[in-house]
Amino acid sequence: MGESVDGLPDSGKLLTAFRLLDGEIRNGQTPGGTAAAGSRTAIYGLYAAGSVGGGTEAGRPVVPETIYDCASLTKVVVTLPLVLMLLEEGKLHLNEPVCRFLPEFGANGKESVTVRQLLSHTSGLPAFFNLHGNGWPPERMWQEIAELRLEDVPGSRMVYSDIGFIVLGRLIAVLMKKPLDQAARERLFQPLGMTDTGFCPGPELHARLAPTEFDEKLGRPKLGEVHDENAYAFGGVSGHAGLFSTAGDLAKYARMWLGGGELDGTRVLSPASVEAAARSWTGTLPANRGLGWTLKGDPWDASGDLFSERSYGHTGFTGTSLWIDPQRDVFAVLLTNRVHYGRDKSVVRLRVCYHNAVAASLS
Repeated sequence: MGESVDGLPDSGKLLTAFRLLDGEIRNGQTPGGTAAAGSRTAIYGLYAAGSVGGGTEAGRPVVPETIYDCASLTKVVVTLPLVLMLLEEGKLHLNEPVCRFLPEFGANGKESVTVRQLLSHTSGLPAFFNLHGNGWPPERMWQEIAELRLEDVPGSRMVYSDIGFIVLGRLIAVLMKKPLDQAARERLFQPLGMTDTGFCPGPELHARLAPTEFDEKLGRPKLGEVHDENAYAFGGVSGHAGLFSTAGDLAKYARMWLGGGELDGTRVLSPASVEAAARSWTGTLPANRGLGWTLKGDPWDASGDLFSERSYGHTGFTGTSLWIDPQRDVFAVLLTNRVHYGRDKSVVRLRVCYHNAVAASLS
């Protein structure tokens, strides 16, 4: 189903963009999904198609309010803005070494790694470190991360690292003196009216959730449990993954960024922080990364061909994406559970084509 609001330049074109999702459902790349698009002032359309998947959930249709596992969108919807809040409050600055706040992290040559390098994926940390399957409690897993050795000289290379954002999640909890999920709820989700967004959705929300991949230990697809194994090992709450949300709530979040940190009169970030996060921090490296955000022209860029050079966004492994273009005053949200059919399924092409169609309809 699709909905539009008054003032949309061409509702037919936007509906064409949304219906690209239908084609990928027919092609077997995802059982279903939701999409949203709009500008700083309005959500121009919400769309839902397909079903949530097979198994015990067979036949349940996707609706605009269906909740999806956002995977790595957690990095830019939770971790990034909370770090920016700490920066605005003078509790840290970007070029400070992380070990100033987390002394144990300075072990084995990491004493010079900065907050900025973690946010821009230039810290020298490995892309991934297997923390799950060992039965370790969270503190033991944190100690394992603190003992890691760098794979590159900090600042010399961009390597997309989940580990760096796990560290940032720990940093936020220490400096805000509350768990990451509580900080996100109080400082972001409640002020912005993102009522369907959070970590570890309870049984009362299971009827609205889209399940992800079949889990051998559970004997069923994950439903309410985060898909990412390391985030699952941390109890479902981490700085790199674990967030669940809807297309409508992520549309509110995107509108806040297009509004320079403000949504409908509620300010959560300063315009200066928004501008800083959306500019390039990777210099002459063969990458184009902001603070958290993937920028236009980066090897991981999924914005398509028609979003402007100032656009930025992020994707999630489960089949999610969020892209924002402040020059054209456009945002696009796409949520799927493509991993429900297996990790070989892909929505990479869908993202690019969808962004092109949204840009063409709303620019």
